[in-house]
Amino acid sequence: MNQIRQYLETFTEVNDADWSFFSSKLTKWEFPKKHLILKVGEIENRISFIQKGAVRLMVPETGDKETTFGFSFESEFISAYDSFLTRLPSTYQLETLMETIVLSITHPDLQEVYQKTKIGNLIGRLSCERLYLNKSKRELSLLNESAEQRYLNLFTERPNLLKEIPLKYVASYIGVTPQALSRIRKRIS
Repeated sequence: MNQIRQYLETFTEVNDADWSFFSSKLTKWEFPKKHLILKVGEIENRISFIQKGAVRLMVPETGDKETTFGFSFESEFISAYDSFLTRLPSTYQLETLMETIVLSITHPDLQEVYQKTKIGNLIGRLSCERLYLNKSKRELSLLNESAEQRYLNLFTERPNLLKEIPLKYVASYIGVTPQALSRIRKRIS
């Protein structure tokens, strides 16, 4: 639990009373590798903080084809946030890439934290801003950068975790085929 408090305190100080109330609402979940945390058609009821592991956001398509459009790693939040906010079924899935441990808060509990703590709304706003900035960065990357640059950025930002992510997911994430990613990697070497 200290990991999430330390993360929140990079934004602002969290007093002990607010922390006690907030942390009492958190539930620890442990998932094996390749576990679907959320499936298409389910309503997201949690925002989770990744203590250990990694999760990908993906859209399943026909057959074996699927599109990976995001990753979240240790000390980051993960959620199908649009479904969480709208209370509508998700159009994508969340899948663990390795054994993953998260601390989760449900939608109703988060609303209570917003109402009963001084820090709740600030935590919510800052978390939302962080999710928005990640989404915006991803969209701009797809519009303005080559696949090679997107790969280099991912490699620079997450070199240790990139080794653990199957290359077919990395290829999908940067918008190329696995064969094209292989050529990019060969050029860079």
